[in-house]
Amino acid sequence: MKQNLTTFFLHFVKRGFTQILIPMIKFGEYALPIEKSNNRSMKNPIILCLTNVLLFVACNNQSSDFSTDVAVNVSVEEVEYNPIEQTLMATGTIKPVMAVIIKNEMAGNYYLQKNPRTRSPFKMGDEVQKGDRIIRLEDKEYENRANIEGARLDLEISEMEYKKQQALYEKGGVTLRELVNSEKTLVSARQSHENAQISLDKMQIVAPFSGVITNLPYYSQGVRLETGQEVLSLMNYSTMLMDLQMPENLMGEVKMNQLVNIMNYTLPDDTLRGKISELSPAIDEATRSFKGRVIIENESMMLRPGMFVKAEVVVAAKDSALVIPKDVVLVEGNRKVVFVAANETAEKRFIKTGIENNGQLEVLDGLKKDERVIVKGFETLKDRSKINVVK
Repeated sequence: MKQNLTTFFLHFVKRGFTQILIPMIKFGEYALPIEKSNNRSMKNPIILCLTNVLLFVACNNQSSDFSTDVAVNVSVEEVEYNPIEQTLMATGTIKPVMAVIIKNEMAGNYYLQKNPRTRSPFKMGDEVQKGDRIIRLEDKEYENRANIEGARLDLEISEMEYKKQQALYEKGGVTLRELVNSEKTLVSARQSHENAQISLDKMQIVAPFSGVITNLPYYSQGVRLETGQEVLSLMNYSTMLMDLQMPENLMGEVKMNQLVNIMNYTLPDDTLRGKISELSPAIDEATRSFKGRVIIENESMMLRPGMFVKAEVVVAAKDSALVIPKDVVLVEGNRKVVFVAANETAEKRFIKTGIENNGQLEVLDGLKKDERVIVKGFETLKDRSKINVVK
């Protein structure tokens, strides 16, 4: 119909509107009666009306053809096999597994010792080994009361006396009672020596484990410290831990030894691995959450104690899966749709999906490896739309 009207209009214009040769113009079942007249006032309105109608039909037809023929610029990505993980996100503060704040148990004059590895006095940031003596306290009166030398001599005498009594007992020279009394004296001497050594050890501040000095309050050499002063903080953060509060609806999904990705905003390009080491079976009634603990190996020392980190608990993972960007998937009803570039047209595909995370999606059915998924310009496409791949 539109094509016939357009052809007629062009022919009519070519004749110049000067003559009306037929009393009626028929188009299919429609007819327009036109009477012959030399009156120009009657011709012009009819011709003008007919002209407007034909122009509208012709322009509409051209517009329709234009919208069908124009190709949409799109970008594509090939579908590849890649690893993918589905995670649950939580945040928290990390702490070292081993940390201690040491206070002096005895009063005495303060003397900071030298680091045997640097030959300079210990300072914050120094690495220490278990047993390193870092601070020495001195109090002559206290040391004399401990009487470590007297206790050592008493122990030596008691040991010799016990050996003598043991030899005599075997020959029948002493009674069993005399031997037992000698052994009792030896035990008492040994305990006295140990107590004296313990008392003197309290005057030494030594590293209880290998680690790093994180705090070393300054005291002048030789100044007297009373008991209970904080003198040293030590940490070993090669292994870290993190406590998580997770919503109760995740209790069935989080398991022991599940992998955890650890990230910090200061380390945007590095992700460390941890694992769930402990899980509480109880739900907090106030927060409706449960507690978990993550152990993180930090041998590279990239993480530092007190950092606020993001933890992604890996609840599902595959080493090889067909993966596409999550944001290219459209939804039609309850079905998921993507567009695939096939030559110069867009082909609609319904897909089934599996594991997904914040940025990616596993495709179980509907796509094949190396097919080109449209990732930009897909929003207005329809099945069989013409496309122009620009990337």
